[in-house]
Amino acid sequence: MTRPRDEFEITPDILLRAYSIGLFPMAESAEDQNLFWIDPEARGVFPLDRMIVSKKLAKTIRSERFEVRVDCDFEAVIEGCASAGTGREKTWINQRIKRLYGQLFEQGKVHSVEAWQDGALAGGLYGVVLGAAFFGESMFHRQRDASKVALIHLAARLAAGGFRLLDTQFVTPHLESMGAIEVSKDYYRLLLAEAVAQTANFWIWPKGRHVSGREVLAALPRPADTGRPEL
Repeated sequence: MTRPRDEFEITPDILLRAYSIGLFPMAESAEDQNLFWIDPEARGVFPLDRMIVSKKLAKTIRSERFEVRVDCDFEAVIEGCASAGTGREKTWINQRIKRLYGQLFEQGKVHSVEAWQDGALAGGLYGVVLGAAFFGESMFHRQRDASKVALIHLAARLAAGGFRLLDTQFVTPHLESMGAIEVSKDYYRLLLAEAVAQTANFWIWPKGRHVSGREVLAALPRPADTGRPEL
């Protein structure tokens, strides 16, 4: 894993170029304003045709317990991701990260997927779009299953919009339970080059349009639907 610290100001354009070659930034902690570049030997990805949705989670998605919105309150999502929570005593999201991704959000290069319940943000995630690749950055929840519902809504949107890569950086047991796998750095770069060279439509479902849970589950492809070889 490469961890050179930045010696110059990272701009949104530099950040996008870094993503295009497989790098992403992190900080040691929220208090440390230095950033370093991460280039893992093994990369976490979600094959969009192999998302795992348990019967219980599918029932929750169909129930519409959470209202899922896109790009309605990015600042609240990144603040939620930056906050300590269950199983996460500290965070790598510092003020520089918030500022950079906020600038990319204003440019339409970063999106948030948000699960709301009774008018309050219950969980969500955010990530970067480049070509036909979505780079998931972080997720959080305040209510059980909120971030899972947001993730499945995201995966369905990406599949419907023609995306080729859903990057999750690292694989945790939680993400693995939903279908995330590890691939080698070399293979990841092949997937990345293919994805960023293509175009996709994140707004296949327009902003503000309610997408039902049943529609989301129906949009998730099966392996036979894609015509692509197994990873």
